[in-house]
Amino acid sequence: MPAAFRVRDATQADGAFLGDMVVEAANWRPGAARPKHQLIAGSEHSRYVSGWKQPGDAGFVAEDAHGQPIGAAWYRMLPRTDPGFGYIGTGVPELIIGVRPIWRAHGVGRALLQRLCDHARSQGFARISLSVERGNFAATLYRSEGFAVVEAGHGRDTMVKRLR
Repeated sequence: MPAAFRVRDATQADGAFLGDMVVEAANWRPGAARPKHQLIAGSEHSRYVSGWKQPGDAGFVAEDAHGQPIGAAWYRMLPRTDPGFGYIGTGVPELIIGVRPIWRAHGVGRALLQRLCDHARSQGFARISLSVERGNFAATLYRSEGFAVVEAGHGRDTMVKRLR
């Protein structure tokens, strides 16, 4: 498999693909796949893509050599009244990341994560948060990129990276 990919800004037209990446992120555990319509129908996952792209939203999409999207990382400013899994407070963007399985462990997730964190820093954010289920191999990536667990929840951890 060619390991060539590029990263571009996410646009409003990427909303459906971001929905696909929410599904990839939620279905990280082999043998426990839930269909897209089931995941996106519930507010706990749809909040990450509903109405994309709103003021305050930012993201990046990785594409293969043929221009096909293979992964995405984005953040949203979710309100206290409708927090996400990794919500830690007002003014802290929560990031979501998903990569197609065949492209995992090829640097796509790391490139997306670094680009998104750099962007958040350039926008003046001091921290960025995420949520990861325990046992998810992606937690190793997050720790290697400077994220630390700040809250242990039921089966999942909230992690934060200081950006300045």
